[in-house]
Amino acid sequence: FDKPDFAHQSDFNGDEITQPRRLNGSSVETPSYQNLHRELLLSHKRGLLLEEKPELTRVLEQRRLDLHKEEEMARRGPSDLETELRKRQQKLEEQEEIRQRENQQKIPEFVRVKDNLRRTQVSEQ
Repeated sequence: FDKPDFAHQSDFNGDEITQPRRLNGSSVETPSYQNLHRELLLSHKRGLLLEEKPELTRVLEQRRLDLHKEEEMARRGPSDLETELRKRQQKLEEQEEIRQRENQQKIPEFVRVKDNLRRTQVSEQ
C-alpha cells in the first residue's frame, strides 16, 4: 500500500513529472465498474454487441439503402400497375378540371368579374 497520495501533493519540483490527482470515489476503484467493464469486454469478444449499432450508423445505413432503392426504381422504369394508376389519376384530374370549368360557367358573369377585381386589388397591395 505504498501508493502516493496525489490529492495532497503541494510541493512541485521541476524535475518530477506532474501526476494527475486521484479523485475521491473514482469509478475505476469500484468493483461494480470493473464488473461492468469485464462483462462488456466478454460480450464484445463473443460478438453479442455486433447487432447493436450506434444510432448514427443505423440511420446512415438506412439512408443509403433508401437511396439505392430509389436509384434502382428509377433505372427500372414504371411497372404496368404504375402506368395504369397514372392514367387513372390523369383521367380523374381532367374530369375535375372539366367540373370546375362547368361550375365557373354556371356562375353569373358579374360575380366572376367581381372575384377577379378582388384578386387584383389584393395582389396590388
